Amino acid sequence: MKRDLLSFADLTRAEADRIFATAARLKADLRAGRRHVELAGRSLALIFHKPSLRTRVSFEVAMTQLGGTSIFITDREIGMGSREPVQDVARVLSGYVDGIMIRTFDHQIAVNLARFAAIPVVNGLTDWLHPCQILADLLTMIEHGLELDDATVAYIGDGNNVANSWIEAAGLYGLTLRIACPEGYDPDMALVAQVRNSGKGRVEIVRSAEKAAEGADVLYTDVWASMGQEAERETRLPIFRPFQINTGLLQRAKPNALVLHCLPAHRGEEITEEVIEGPNSGVFDQAENRLHVQKAVLYELMVPGAGAGRAAGRATAPRRGAAKGPARPARRKGAAARRNGSAPRRARGRESARTGKARAKRRARR
Repeated sequence: MKRDLLSFADLTRAEADRIFATAARLKADLRAGRRHVELAGRSLALIFHKPSLRTRVSFEVAMTQLGGTSIFITDREIGMGSREPVQDVARVLSGYVDGIMIRTFDHQIAVNLARFAAIPVVNGLTDWLHPCQILADLLTMIEHGLELDDATVAYIGDGNNVANSWIEAAGLYGLTLRIACPEGYDPDMALVAQVRNSGKGRVEIVRSAEKAAEGADVLYTDVWASMGQEAERETRLPIFRPFQINTGLLQRAKPNALVLHCLPAHRGEEITEEVIEGPNSGVFDQAENRLHVQKAVLYELMVPGAGAGRAAGRATAPRRGAAKGPARPARRKGAAARRNGSAPRRARGRESARTGKARAKRRARR
């Protein structure tokens, strides 16, 4: 049965933990020079209605590093919803490729694409949610020694798609999320209500960046005017000015607080130069982790049987020398497996027994 990743609602706690564990192992293997070819012969369609640096490069490289290929497609080629209905695009691509990543404006396009596609669909970003980004953010927190169930994240700025996915993450884990935003720029309050009713994480909406940052483990921000909101930029700038991450705000957080930004950054606006380049910044670790998390997501969704494996348990910061490769598919039997050096142990035992009998007969003849 095919699976999609459109939001955190598509993940259980065990599945998210397994993605983090697989990402950490793939990252360690990459640095150790160990190659993976689990997606050899498989292709991923990359549909972009919005341009991107991190999303495009990380997904393309992810497929390459797993042995597969990717195909970059813009709306100029497809005309999704105008030249061709979404359901037709989904069915056509299902006959050509093994998975789809879409980065678009309207979240419903991604939902409809997944509904009609017979192959996995991954949300690379919509105006409502950005799950792959937050998975990378959570992995970065783990690597920096933070326990997701106990952490306090202060999100400072616009209540946009990134904020919405943080709210979903709070519902999956037990973290405390404080969102500081100006009135009128709130995140999706229906998502906030879901988390509050779930009894897992805790979400607070506040109007003061200082209140949100007090004693926080993580300070997080995004641009004040997202893609598609460029016309609002001059209006937004004075409204959001009090919601800047700067040295003064950082001093209100814990002394070793981690600073994150999903990028691109407008230095001097939502974050200052000294903070993004300072010792508390994990921004570029976070950007790199888009690659490793998305490799793990593709592994989870596109490698046969990968999602049926044992859950990795609570993810922790990987220790040097302790990383292992991701769970391997079941060993193949027969001649092909023996050619690859992976013949089942029982078969090798039978071969050893036959060899022993032949030697005994030769000794008897002597």
